[in-house]
Amino acid sequence: MHALQYELTLPADYDMDIIRDRVARIGHLLDDWDGLGLKAYLMRERGVHGSPVNQYAPFYLWNTVEGMNSFLWGGAFQGLADSFGRPEARQWTGLAYEEGNAADASVIGAAVRHRRPVPEGVVLSEVMEEAVHETRRLAGQEGAVLAAAAVDTRAWELVHFSLWARREEDVPSAEGEVFQVLHVSQPGRKALPRGRQW
Repeated sequence: MHALQYELTLPADYDMDIIRDRVARIGHLLDDWDGLGLKAYLMRERGVHGSPVNQYAPFYLWNTVEGMNSFLWGGAFQGLADSFGRPEARQWTGLAYEEGNAADASVIGAAVRHRRPVPEGVVLSEVMEEAVHETRRLAGQEGAVLAAAAVDTRAWELVHFSLWARREEDVPSAEGEVFQVLHVSQPGRKALPRGRQW
């Protein structure tokens, strides 16, 4: 499993309905993308759930490198780069993935992303096992659709990502930045490997 995310931070007065309309118009194009586990079309609005920014920040879990590369180099990513400029696309290596107790929810209302550095001087195997346990804990929370953990070994950063079935006014029970979910493409979600990934 490979995780990928890019962030488009937009002006404070940007009309976020432009992003909503864009996702409504083209979000379905990845609903059957080969090699894609899932893509969550995420958005933060300034002043909503504590967000200081307007941001479009899709998060991907890939089953194959070929699928990810096909997306990045095959034209789909180019459309975004042409519209907004080419963003930095962060990549992490998968550590763990778990389906949540609300895995079959028909409405996914929120995502939470929590990034943290891997400190110097730690035993890496212990830190990675803790990330696996945190993934299981998140997936076991009420309303959790799924949880994943991954690591960027260049920057030594862990990321936990979770999707939540919730009403708009509810805040998920996970630490991190809260995103609105506009659409989820999940052609290969059932094929994402469960549990610890080494």
